[in-house]
Amino acid sequence: MKTRIDQCLERLRGQGRKGFVAYITAGDPSLKETVEVVLQLEKAGADIVELGVPFSDPLADGRVNQDAATRALAAGATWGGLLDCVKRIRSRSQIPLILYSYLNPLIAGGFERTVRQAAAAGVDGFLVVDLPAEEMAPYARTLRRQGLNNICLITPTSPPARIRKIVGHTSGFAYCVSREGVTGMQKQLAPSALTLIRRTRRCTKLPIALGFGISTPAQARAAAAEADAVVVGSAIVNRFANAPRTAAGRTSAGKWTRRLVRAVKEL
Repeated sequence: MKTRIDQCLERLRGQGRKGFVAYITAGDPSLKETVEVVLQLEKAGADIVELGVPFSDPLADGRVNQDAATRALAAGATWGGLLDCVKRIRSRSQIPLILYSYLNPLIAGGFERTVRQAAAAGVDGFLVVDLPAEEMAPYARTLRRQGLNNICLITPTSPPARIRKIVGHTSGFAYCVSREGVTGMQKQLAPSALTLIRRTRRCTKLPIALGFGISTPAQARAAAAEADAVVVGSAIVNRFANAPRTAAGRTSAGKWTRRLVRAVKEL
C-alpha cells in the first residue's frame, strides 16, 4: 500500500512539478503550536512536513535546530505528546508527515513498539539521521511491515557502492545532503550537491530530494532544477522562532516560506 509520501511525489511527478519539504522541530515553541505551524506550512504550499523529534544531543544539527530542540524539551515535549500532536494534525490535514529523529529516542521504548504507535497516530515515514547503512536492514524491515517509508541520507562523499546500499533500504525518496557536516543555513549551494543528485539518480529510480543548508529562493530554485524535491529546515525554524507567538506571527512566517515554495514550484 502506498503511503501519503508515495502518493504525493507520484502526483507531483505526473504533473511535472517539484516538491517542497518543510522541516520544523516538534514542540517548538509548544506541541499545541506545532499543529498550527504545520497547517500554516501546508497553506504556504509545502507538500510534505518533517517533524524533528526533540533530542538532547542532536549532533547532526546546527545551532538553529539544536536550539529548537532545547526549547521543545524545556517546554515539556515528550514522545506521547508528539503522538498526540500528530493525531491533532491528522484530524485537520492529510499532509504527509515524516519523523526526523536520532535513533536513541526511538529505541528507548522498543523500536517496533515506537513505529507501531507512530503509524497508528498518522505518521507516514521516518528519517533516522544517525543510522548507518550497515545497521539499517532490520529497522527498514520494521518500518516496511508497518507501511511506513524509510527515508535515508546520502552524503556528498558517498561512493556509488554505498549509495546503492543506502537506496536499497530506502523508500519514499532518497535524501541527498547538500554538504558535509551539520544542518544550518549557508550562503551558496555547493556544486558538489548537484553532482551528488546526478550520481544518486544513476543508482535508483526513487524521487530524489536535496536538503541541508538551503535557505534562499535562489538556492531552492537551483536545487529544484536537479532534484525532485527540496527540503528547507533551519531557515524555516529560524523564521518561526523569531515571529511573534500569535496567529498573525505564524501567518507572517508562512508568507515568508511561500517565497521559497514559489521558487521551487515556478520552474
